[in-house]
Amino acid sequence: MLRSLMLGVAAVAISAPAFAQSAPPHFPADLTPAGVRAADDHLALEEVEGAEAMAFVRAENERSLAALTGDRRYETFRSEAFDILSSTARIPGPSFLGSGIGNFWQDAANPKGVWRRTTLDSYRTDAPEWETLIDIDALSRAEGKDWVWKGADCLPPDEARCLISLSEGGKDAVVVREFDTTTKSFVDGGFVLPEGKHRLEWFDVDTLLVATDFGPGTMTESGYPFIVKRLKRGQALADATELYRGDISDGGYGVSPSVFRDGSGAVLATIVNRPLDTYRSETWRLNGGVVTRLNVPEKVSVHGVMQGRLVFTAEQAWRWNTQEIAPGTLMAVELPLLEPGHDTVISNAATTVLRPTDRQSIDGVAVFDDRIVVNVLDNVRGSLAVFNNRGEFGWPRTDIAVPENVAVSLGDRSRGSGRLFYSVQGFLTPPTLSLANIETAASEAIKAGPALFDASTHVVEQFEATSTDGTKIPYFLVRPKNAPMDGSTPTIMFGYGGFQVSYPPAYKPEMGKLWLENGGAYVVANIRGGGEFGPAWHQAALRENRQRAFDDFASVARDLEQRGVTSPRRLGIYGRSNGGVLTSVSITQHPELYNAAVIESPLIDMLRYQDLPAGASWIGEYGDPRIPDDAAFISRYSAYQLLRPEAEYPRLYITTNTRDDRVHPGHARKFAARLADQGHDHLYYEETSGGHSNDADPVANARRWARHYVYLSQQLMD
Repeated sequence: MLRSLMLGVAAVAISAPAFAQSAPPHFPADLTPAGVRAADDHLALEEVEGAEAMAFVRAENERSLAALTGDRRYETFRSEAFDILSSTARIPGPSFLGSGIGNFWQDAANPKGVWRRTTLDSYRTDAPEWETLIDIDALSRAEGKDWVWKGADCLPPDEARCLISLSEGGKDAVVVREFDTTTKSFVDGGFVLPEGKHRLEWFDVDTLLVATDFGPGTMTESGYPFIVKRLKRGQALADATELYRGDISDGGYGVSPSVFRDGSGAVLATIVNRPLDTYRSETWRLNGGVVTRLNVPEKVSVHGVMQGRLVFTAEQAWRWNTQEIAPGTLMAVELPLLEPGHDTVISNAATTVLRPTDRQSIDGVAVFDDRIVVNVLDNVRGSLAVFNNRGEFGWPRTDIAVPENVAVSLGDRSRGSGRLFYSVQGFLTPPTLSLANIETAASEAIKAGPALFDASTHVVEQFEATSTDGTKIPYFLVRPKNAPMDGSTPTIMFGYGGFQVSYPPAYKPEMGKLWLENGGAYVVANIRGGGEFGPAWHQAALRENRQRAFDDFASVARDLEQRGVTSPRRLGIYGRSNGGVLTSVSITQHPELYNAAVIESPLIDMLRYQDLPAGASWIGEYGDPRIPDDAAFISRYSAYQLLRPEAEYPRLYITTNTRDDRVHPGHARKFAARLADQGHDHLYYEETSGGHSNDADPVANARRWARHYVYLSQQLMD
């Protein structure tokens, strides 16, 4: 039905909205896909490696590098950022690997990184004895590839066999190869998947569950798979057995299988998530060749299985049997009660684990054999709790002590031993890594991260701004202790406001060194669209209500000015990915509030985003421009179409990556080109490797941060 509506849109002319002044140049005469395309004079820049596009990139890069790397601060910033990113004093992020600890590590000697392991006892020491499993630098040289590590998926419980994901140049699409940790080599004749955006899981040592590109007609318009197959060892991908099929019209990020196991490695349940759009999905169980749809909300986050119960968060108001379930509630329900034919609860077991308050949200969940660990955000501050299943007597809570006013992040867990790594950090407090015993709720600090900048000069405060509709918007301010409240402090404001992503306090050493140590201030605006206060906070800014996120952001900017923290001359904004929507719109709607904007890896052309891979997967967040009503509300904010030659924008810095196959580089290119057409000063730089995550290596990342902070210093400090 949805597909037929979309196909019919092209024939419908949608009038441009009425403007208080004349419509901007290049605003579409009508908002049909054909009308939007006809008004776009920079379509050639959507060709990722097209001749015209790459000529544009080379010319823009040359001009921008001269302005940024020629600055007296650049080399100092680059060197300081590299020292931080490659510091050997950093905490090596641990993962449980068999009976030991694994870690992926990058430094000056191995910028592409090494995957390595040690024992837990050795890891506890100040100088662990590491054994290298894969050297990505050496592998790249040997194979003549620009390999970027994208992770290892190892088969429990011994985790001797692992699926290694490697990306060429940092793209989301990866090549998968089977690796043997006992021989420290790739398996001859083992599982190999060609480059793609795969969704795969071990079922047993000789079997994978795979969702991938199986040939023509097996991928959605977003470029993601909708078919799950069983692939046996030695079997060609084309001969794999189909287990589940969604539909080519499905949205979101593609069908995804999950195999949930207990601490011994035994399979408890196999679940398939079929996304209908960005947030709505169907949840199916594969059981002995039978595929059954489970009765759970369409907006749901599945966390695991324990004692025959499915553990999930209901991301919408939901009625289950006689119970009214509030959005954001964590539940654990016996699997048979979620299958068709069970309309009445036949168990006395308590099903609600945690119902957050209006100012709380669930930020992370770890499922063990008889307990659940939850990271609870309370007014954007982290806490850690263990819930023990007592059947009909409920889920008693035991807190694990953590410092106040910090962010808590759940790390890897060992279900077999009942242990969990977690870290705590703050804006001015380096991370501390701890190991918790889930049965006793006791924990011990394992490692403390070094102080990578001088935090003694600054303080952290939390305030609220009042948005246009009266909603209170919390924000964190990190400022110099002695900052005069006369609007003179150079300040960077960060926001995201989408996809239910929360931004609690975080230690950002490159920002601390390159910005705070030079007298700057930093703000995190917890605007609607994020997940700081649960699903309702996110859903308040979806689709036709997107303007609320932009209004929230502007309200924080005004609040900073009213408090005397900063002023438009000294205030800059930073956003990447969905934050690029936020920053580009903020500049076009309120250029008077800011004097700088770093717009990185951005979505900007919101009237064509669905045609730029993998844009169609986000229709649940933004709406579908091919549908007349959706195109109408999107057109009111889409920054690419709303640029005006007469407006007084600050000099902007737009940057992206040629290898970004998540957010198409055409967004950033076209925005920069239109700024140039209209005579607006700007800088544009496009890195040629690294992908959307910018995780290629610390050398490139150090240059990236140096460019950012040189620009921000030029605009806000000079």
